[in-house]
Amino acid sequence: MDYRQTLDWMFARLPMYQHQGGDAYQGKLEPIRHFATRLGDPHKKFRSIHVAGTNGKGSSSHMLASILQEAGYRVGLYTSPHLKDFRERIRIDGQPVPEERVVQFIADHQPFLEKAGLSFFELTVGMAFDYFAGQEVDVAVIEVGLGGRLDATNILVPEVSLITNIGLDHTEFLGKEPRQIAREKAGIIKPGVPVVISETQEEVAPVFLEVAETHQAPLRFADQASWPEYPVSLLGSYQSRNVKGVLATLDVLKSASGFRIDEEAVRKGLARIAENTGLMGRWQILREHPRVLCDTAHNREGLELVLEQLASQTYRQLHFVLGFVKEKDLDGILPLFPKEARYYLSRPNIPRGMAVENLASAASRHGLPFNRYNHISEAYQAALAAAEPEDLVFIGGSTFTVAEVV
Repeated sequence: MDYRQTLDWMFARLPMYQHQGGDAYQGKLEPIRHFATRLGDPHKKFRSIHVAGTNGKGSSSHMLASILQEAGYRVGLYTSPHLKDFRERIRIDGQPVPEERVVQFIADHQPFLEKAGLSFFELTVGMAFDYFAGQEVDVAVIEVGLGGRLDATNILVPEVSLITNIGLDHTEFLGKEPRQIAREKAGIIKPGVPVVISETQEEVAPVFLEVAETHQAPLRFADQASWPEYPVSLLGSYQSRNVKGVLATLDVLKSASGFRIDEEAVRKGLARIAENTGLMGRWQILREHPRVLCDTAHNREGLELVLEQLASQTYRQLHFVLGFVKEKDLDGILPLFPKEARYYLSRPNIPRGMAVENLASAASRHGLPFNRYNHISEAYQAALAAAEPEDLVFIGGSTFTVAEVV
């Protein structure tokens, strides 16, 4: 198989949460442990940083990777989901895994994969760990996919664990209450391994303190300390919350693991995140006149921050191109959106995409003026056609909505 045929096989044969939702969620570690054993336990052959949280874990992972690259380390970076190309998930020093490596990995393990019942995510975790070990990275930044305790990445024993924050997302798997979700995220805390919490949230802080004490894991809340201020290339005021967790994590790496990371590396790394790591979709400006912004925030807490930032912008008229996945609580999300904006609604082109009829019905309930379209691209073009040069067009609601435009 060539690269395209290999991807088609992966997407068709392996259950993929991003496309199918709950049917693809394994919720157990035995399959990835079995796969890792077959691969020679590659996750034990490189140092790592493990990053979890409801919002900000992707941005934080890219920040850490960028700074470590500027410090002279060879850095693996594993994130999910991808926007345009599968290879975005697996990078070394910002460069995606080569197509031929993906093809060869599947060819080498295809009979096993067909019998083992692995999910798409478990496959990609195994592929990433194998690639990082084979390429002898100095350190890898590994982003949790969903939750923490039962996430396939949680076979790692990292140098430090980072948990950004807790919000209500994936409640069908992680629990309906913040403390339940926090306990699932806290599942990445390992015996004796330092853990950093980016934001002190009164309701869930006791959960982290309890789990850390049980594991005798040194814990610090990043926002309870003072940190230098650095220019950050990622736009969006909400990134300041992520930076504190990143700086605290770097401090642990230097003090507990012997990493050499000077202030210049921090400064350059935070100023060159997208250039160093290829990050897309976080408060990204796609064009001017009219200004077009996109952001992959997709739950209430993330969207609150994005909408707060949007409210500080200057524009004549605000246009929203929106699409969501099926399980989103629209009655909890849509009241956040301004009624004076114009809305262009569609369904992301994945099986999990919410039918535009359902989104339109919810928009009507909440008094949002809208038109609906068959495709995200049509909705985007309609917004551009309607927008004056001094208007602002925002694209979001789902990673998959953004992916169809960037």
